[in-house]
Amino acid sequence: MILNISAVLLFGAASVFAVKTRSAGGGAALVLFLFGFFAAGTGAYEPIHNVVQASADALAALGN
Repeated sequence: MILNISAVLLFGAASVFAVKTRSAGGGAALVLFLFGFFAAGTGAYEPIHNVVQASADALAALGN
């Protein structure tokens, strides 16, 4: 069974968690950065989306 989760929903939830726990590391900064781009849909959306999609595909291939 495949579970599809919206990137905006995923990074939004992670952003809320990072802010609530006052996490200030590099991972939290990356989550907030990605959430901003996925939510805004700026001109940088396409290359960032491609990198995230390639990373997700690579992780999915590890499970096979």
